[in-house]
Amino acid sequence: MSTAMNFGSKTFRPRAPDKGAFPLDHFGECKSFKETYMRCLRDNHFDNSQCRIQSKEYLQCRMNRQLMAKEPLEKLGFKDLMDKPEEENKNQI
Repeated sequence: MSTAMNFGSKTFRPRAPDKGAFPLDHFGECKSFKETYMRCLRDNHFDNSQCRIQSKEYLQCRMNRQLMAKEPLEKLGFKDLMDKPEEENKNQI
């Protein structure tokens, strides 16, 4: 009976996830970017492919304010948006 409760001598050591969890924006530093992105999602029936520019801007805001780890935007899936001039990207909206 006592061996059933003993799962070994290893201790669990929690560690932070590599990606997907980051501090909340308690002070609303990126709130306007988030609201723009959410409005875009609603206007496009939650088709996130239509809101990639807003998503990129929101993530840039979070990285600039150290609310998430800095990553190259190309690595986050925005390589095609990085190759075009900003004015051309806005024309796609």
